[in-house]
Amino acid sequence: MLDVLILRDPRESTKKCSLTPLRGAPGVRFVSYDPERRLDAGGRVLLHPDGEELGPADAGRGLFLVDCAWRRLPSLLRTVDGEPVRRRLPPLVTAYPRKSTLFDDPAAGLASIEALYAAVAILFGPHPELLADYRWAEEFLARNPGLAELARPSGG
Repeated sequence: MLDVLILRDPRESTKKCSLTPLRGAPGVRFVSYDPERRLDAGGRVLLHPDGEELGPADAGRGLFLVDCAWRRLPSLLRTVDGEPVRRRLPPLVTAYPRKSTLFDDPAAGLASIEALYAAVAILFGPHPELLADYRWAEEFLARNPGLAELARPSGG
């Protein structure tokens, strides 16, 4: 069963957010960032580029995703209680056609939905319904054929 907690920065556009179609999905809970509110994420896996690689040993933990601009991540994390376990995804290739006029895009950056899909596949098994409304889903899966091998068997 999915157990995903998403801390979302309200400054980010919901129209452009690849996670917006998941609102109300079973096992996915969105919490809007409020600097005055504390959020417990202890024991969950936090997707973070500074962590060890996510793998089978992390199975069974809930997933914690912070949906914000990279420069805002420290501010949002200051409201988090507990000790989420920092993990990074294995190398994957985005299908999202990013182009920033203000910042350099990270070489290994993924769209939020791509990162969520990959982490869920590793922690909980494949959940193709997460990509149902993602315009570049087919291309993302084609660019990352090894993702299926990383996925835990469903229900495992």
